[in-house]
Parts: sequence; structure tokens; C-alpha cells
Amino acid sequence: MKEITQISFFKEGASIQGFFLCVEKHLRHTRTGDLYLDLVLRDITGTVHAKIWDKVAELDEKFSSGDPVAVKGNVESFQERHQLVIKKISKASVQYYGRFGYDPALVVPASPYDPKIMWRDVVELIGKMKNPFLKKVVSSIYREHKDKLLIHPASVVMHHNYRSGFLEHVLSMAKIASQLSGFYDADRDLVMAGVLLHDIGKLEEISEDMEAEYTDSGNFIGHIVIGRDMVQTAATKIKKFPKELLQKLEHIILSHQGRFEWQSPKQPAFPEAMLVHLIDNMDAKMNLMKLAIDEDQNKRKWTDKKNIFRTPLYKGPDESE
Repeated sequence: MKEITQISFFKEGASIQGFFLCVEKHLRHTRTGDLYLDLVLRDITGTVHAKIWDKVAELDEKFSSGDPVAVKGNVESFQERHQLVIKKISKASVQYYGRFGYDPALVVPASPYDPKIMWRDVVELIGKMKNPFLKKVVSSIYREHKDKLLIHPASVVMHHNYRSGFLEHVLSMAKIASQLSGFYDADRDLVMAGVLLHDIGKLEEISEDMEAEYTDSGNFIGHIVIGRDMVQTAATKIKKFPKELLQKLEHIILSHQGRFEWQSPKQPAFPEAMLVHLIDNMDAKMNLMKLAIDEDQNKRKWTDKKNIFRTPLYKGPDESE
């Protein structure tokens, strides 16, 4: 097997071999009624749409959506984006493809930051909390779920939607909160607890598979209510946890989305809740903008409009000039 090619190194007209994660798989019909497979493939360098036009029935049996795959194909251009036309494809595993260079780390996008270092930084921030009740409830939940927290994404398809994205998101928010809490004369510990726990329900809402997806609990209930229940359960194990303090923390979780149309059960009703909502929204939007710029394939100054902001985004000087 020749050298593998990652998505960010695709060039139009190239014949490539590589390992990817099959993010989406759809069996469709052409205008003439012929079957083809419409795929979305991903690795740690980017995402590409792919098509299988030949031997559709045969190749359809070899893999499923969510599988890592070994692929041979040709890179073409479609609507100013790369598209891969696949000639061969099989489910990849270390057992069968390890000697050819396959490693799961190649196909699952991950935070650029070391999760162990991020975990250490979060533990340090928790250690600086002065309110004993908030400190205990955050510490107990984080200790209980450490293994998940080290690898969990912050979302399925939106911001920080990659391995260890959850930790990256809350740590970024926590650093911002440390600066802004004093500026707005807010209760720093309450804001910090809200930041660290606002999305904690996503540990149950989102699966731990290579390709993250919503669990039954996620679809039936959602991370906001799941997170509120997790905090309630943890707080009942702490003696004499102040009722009003717990209600404030619950409110931050229930209101962190900020708007009813964003599936928020409540709207922020006090400064600390508003601060958590705004920091969350800001950090998520900044991450989405970075992803949109980084994943854009053209060499021009501006991206196209095919991004969540639906507007061209400025990338910097034209690399071809």
C-alpha cells in the first residue's frame, strides 16, 4: 500500500489512498435511476464529500456509517470543493490495517491541546474555588466522570465537535470567567461552577463512539435537564448544601442557552447566569468561526458562504499573490 494521503493534502486529479471516518452514508439514485453511495468522510485534517458510482451493491456491504474506512480513489472538483470518487473501500481496523499505517488517531479529529494538561488546569481552577459547597459539587462530578471528560466532544456537529472538545470549551470559558467575574462584580465561584457544569449533561447526551451521535437520553431528554439532574444528585450527597445556592446553580444550567428558541427552559435571571450564557455563546461562536476558516479549501482571502454564519469570512492575504 502506497503512502496515505490526508484530506488537507488532497489535490485535484490525484489518485489517493488513506484512512478516514465515514461520517455519513446515503444510498441514492441518479437522475437515470442508477444507485450510488453519497458519503461524507473525515480525518483529523478535514472533511470531504465522496461518491461511489461503481460496484455500489458490493461496496455497500463492506462498511457502515460511523466506521473507520480504508479508501482508494481519485480527487475531483465539484462546486469549487474537493470531492473523492471512491474505487475501493473497506472497514479499517488496527488488526488488518495497522501494518499499513492505520491508527484511530488519524481519523478522529481532536483538540489541539493535550487533554491531560487541560485536566490539570481544570483541577487547579476547581482548587481555587472558595465556596466549599460549590467546590465539592464540581469536584465530585468531575472526579466521577474523569474518563469521559478527557475524551468527550462538546457537541455532535457544532462547536468543539471533536475529541476532548468538551474540556477545551469549558477551560476556555473558565479562563474568560476568571477575568470577567471581577469586572462585573459577580460571584466568581458561582460563575465558575456554572461554567464547569453548564454542559455536563452532554456526557450522557452524546455517545462516546468514534463518530459521536445523540444517545436515547439525549434525544428524549437533552443535556440541559440531564445536567440539572446530575447536579441535583451530587448536591444531595453534600451535607447542608444551601437551598438557594443550589437553585441558582440549577438555574444557570437551565438558562445557559439563553433563549427559548434555542431550547433553553429558562432565560438568565441574575448576573452570574447571564455571564455564563454570554461566555458560552462567545466561545462557541469563536470556535465555529475558526473551524470554518481552517476547513475552507480555497487559497483566496475569503471563504465562501457555505458556513454556519452564511457570509464570506476573511482568512488573510491571498496565498497565491
